[in-house]
Amino acid sequence: MFRQSMMEQPINHYSAIRTDSEKVTALYCRLSRDDELAGDSNSIVNQKAILQKYAEDHGFYPTQFYVDDGFSGTTFDRPDFNRMIADVQAGIVDTVIIKDMSRFGRDYLKVGYYTEVVFPEADVRFIAINNGIDSANQQDSDFTPFLNIINEWYAKDTSKKIKASFKSKGQSGKPLSTTVPYGYMKSPEDNSKWIVDEDAAEVVRLIFKLCISGLGPTQIARELKKREIIVPSVHMRRKGINIAARTPNDPFAWQGRSVANILERQEYLGHTINFKTRKQSYKTNKKIWNDPEDWAVFKNTHEAIIDEESWKVVQKIREGKRRPAKLGPMSVLSGMMFCADCGAKLYQVRGKRIPKHLEYFVCATYRKEKGMCTSHRIRNQVVEELLLEELKQITAFAKNYEEEFIQVVLNQFEQDLSQKQRKDERTLEETKARMKSLDTIIEKLYEDNVFGKISDDRFRRMSAGYEAEQAELKAKMHQLQTELNKVRENIINTKHFLQLVKKHTEISTISPELIRDFVDKIIVYQVEKVNGKQEQRIKIYYNCIGAIEIEPSVKMQTS
Repeated sequence: MFRQSMMEQPINHYSAIRTDSEKVTALYCRLSRDDELAGDSNSIVNQKAILQKYAEDHGFYPTQFYVDDGFSGTTFDRPDFNRMIADVQAGIVDTVIIKDMSRFGRDYLKVGYYTEVVFPEADVRFIAINNGIDSANQQDSDFTPFLNIINEWYAKDTSKKIKASFKSKGQSGKPLSTTVPYGYMKSPEDNSKWIVDEDAAEVVRLIFKLCISGLGPTQIARELKKREIIVPSVHMRRKGINIAARTPNDPFAWQGRSVANILERQEYLGHTINFKTRKQSYKTNKKIWNDPEDWAVFKNTHEAIIDEESWKVVQKIREGKRRPAKLGPMSVLSGMMFCADCGAKLYQVRGKRIPKHLEYFVCATYRKEKGMCTSHRIRNQVVEELLLEELKQITAFAKNYEEEFIQVVLNQFEQDLSQKQRKDERTLEETKARMKSLDTIIEKLYEDNVFGKISDDRFRRMSAGYEAEQAELKAKMHQLQTELNKVRENIINTKHFLQLVKKHTEISTISPELIRDFVDKIIVYQVEKVNGKQEQRIKIYYNCIGAIEIEPSVKMQTS
């Protein structure tokens, strides 16, 4: 009631005397998606009818409509608004008429800038019909700043309501994004459900495969173009899906950034990811990325396109991403070698004057400052030969003696368990026994209190102490159980390693895919003198199973 009484004031009508017949009267209309919910009163059709009638009744001619349909009042970057202001500044417009102040905008500072600075400087008359505002009458304009503040408050309040609704939907596990990732499409039965778009999904799988094989995003983009695979925007339009992105002149012109975005999306695991971004303010459409820990992840909400192991391998590759080198492809081991002493990555050393077979790795810390660590220098060729030999032995053993292999892995894992972890297993059993004992004690206390053997005050103090101890023991049990569950997880991981062994039936050379599938990291030790001879050790950590030592007798069986 308060808002209506202020905004629907009578207007004092002044004649529209013109000094330049070339100038026009701008009739401006705006409607946002939120305004549509309010009914037909603010519709574009209704606004046009009101403005046209007012112009005709008061002799404003010629007129020109400027219409922004679907644009918020908190943003002033609107196509026809910009066109109108450009015409004002060009001297084409001498009067601007709007239905009410809220149609012009809902940011009182920016509205004030145009009505108090831009229009007066351009000698443009400004009229808001329903608010009784006409700049030709100074008294009519005195209340304008207050109307602008009220309109901004309305925009802020609406923004809060929309944000609350948005949050509720996001926390329910339904996708907040209106656009579906390339590789999926909306279900015809339910728009909130995603189903696999098989044609695009095949391309997504190819992109991940090419990345695992050693290609970077830019190289993958070139390969897709070479294979004449259409870009996502063209694919979606051919599917009849309207998207904001413009259609490229070349339908096969893939961009490295687009490929990188695909490689980073968790949605391909079958998960819904909400709250990745937030708006900086209700006054702007600018979005800010939230920290990944603030994202809401809902697992297995739709069919996966990429398996989890492949996705993890790709993320590991992406973490060590590098620019394409002028000297050609880097070693397949680049980014996977680490110093045994300082933990730094080993730096790849090569050059035009260094033959391929003499290229080597060196500790990055040592390279920066020699006194901080030792070189740990080792040639690429040596590591690749050692790795190939060990891979052949381990995969052959795993393939031919599966049960024995699983036992070796578990035995190795048990040996690696620290004394504290083994002690934790005993502690867990003791903790469980104490928990059971406390339950009995608290139950007995309750009975004694009921039968009057102990006072209420004493019962409260004693039971509170025991219950506090129980809470501590529960937390301790949870921590101990988590540590011990690692053994069970290792059994599952071992089975996955066996699946990789079956995938690579014959291992004859070191390839990027082979490395990415099997190797987690390689630890390189400094050269040592043993019995008068120089020796250098490396320790290979495999995906899923860690570092495994095969006994000499086993090596003889597999050779």
